[in-house]
This record gives sequence, C-alpha cells and structure tokens, in this order.
Amino acid sequence: MKTTRITALAALGLVAGLSLTACGNDSGKDTSSKGAAASSTPADSSSSSPSSSADDGSGSGGSASGRSASPSGGSGKAGAGSTGGGTTTGGKVTFCKTADLAIDAVNASPDKASGRIDVTMVNRGSTTCSATGFPGVDIKDADHTSSPIERGPAQPRVTTLKPGDAAVFDIAYAIDPSGKSLTSPTDLLVTPPNETHTVDLKWPTGAGAIKGAYTDVQVYPTHTTK
Repeated sequence: MKTTRITALAALGLVAGLSLTACGNDSGKDTSSKGAAASSTPADSSSSSPSSSADDGSGSGGSASGRSASPSGGSGKAGAGSTGGGTTTGGKVTFCKTADLAIDAVNASPDKASGRIDVTMVNRGSTTCSATGFPGVDIKDADHTSSPIERGPAQPRVTTLKPGDAAVFDIAYAIDPSGKSLTSPTDLLVTPPNETHTVDLKWPTGAGAIKGAYTDVQVYPTHTTK
C-alpha cells in the first residue's frame, strides 16, 4: 500500500512539474511578443521622422522664399542706384559740339600796343550746351608749321549757351611796331573746350604783328557776351 501511494504521489509531482514548465514556456512567448511590440515603437517613431523632415523641408521652403526676397531687395537697391545715376547724368548740360558752333575770329586790339583777337562761338544747335573752359588754339605760320598757344592766368567761368547764344574767348599778345616781327601767322586752329574737332580760321585782317615768338601769345577762357 505504501508503495502504491509513493508511486501515485510521484506521478502527481511529475504532472505538476510538466504543467509548470508549460506555463513557463507560455509566459516566455508572451514576453517575447511584448518585446517585439516594444521594439516596434522606435520603428514607428523613426517612420515619423521623415514626416518631421518634411516639415523641416517646408520650413526650408520658407527660408528659400526668404532667400529669393533678398536678391530682389538687392536688385531693388541696384535699380534705385541706377535710376539715381541716370537722373544725375540727365541733369547735367552736355558740352557744345564743334559741329553745332558757328565760329569766327576778329581783330579787337584796343590800341597799337596790345594785340587782341576775339573768337566768337554761336550755338546753332537745338539744345542748350556748355562751352565752359579753355579752348585749344594753335597758330599756323606761313612756313606751314603750327605752334600751340599757352593759357593765360585766368579761371574759367561758367558759359552755358542756349540755342542762338554766343560765347567769346580772347587771344592776347604784345604788338611789334618795328615791322621786323619774326612771325607770319596765317591761320588759327581752334578746338572748343572739351572737344576734339578743330576748325581752321584765317588770321584776322588788321591784327597787329606779334612781338617775340608764338610762346608769348596767350589764350583766355570762354565767357558769355551777355
């Protein structure tokens, strides 16, 4: 009888052990399943990361529009600068062109000792222009040489010419009354201020002989006749 009871108890113990083992295996499966679910959470958060990147992308789109605004602002300033420059340039009076000037030279000596030639320039163009400054003058001699004339000690005056207005400049020298002058002028080569085109004028009739050399002759800046 004792042997039978021990055998029965041993069988019960074996069954209980098997039941516990089965329960332990099931709980292990549940734990691994929960672990898999938990490990899927970072995967979900990482999948949300591109969407946050998309948000950042739209944000960068905003800054891109900001970048596009910056160049347009810059070009606006450049445009304003160009317009300002254009206005300033447009406000200036251009220099008179030789082709728009009627130029003539006459003897204007005040006495027999002081030689003076007045050269008149009339604006025959259709717009106002400036003849301010020193003209260029060369004197051509009978021996076919020409000599540039030095500037006299004077400051240029503003000489603005409306259509029909005239400007004058003077050529001054001392007259040689001896009849033994070493010069024989035939022409005046005149270039208006700030111009490069020259006109050839005849040495004025009645102008006195030059005392000394052509280096003793001086030209003075333009002024208006009004």
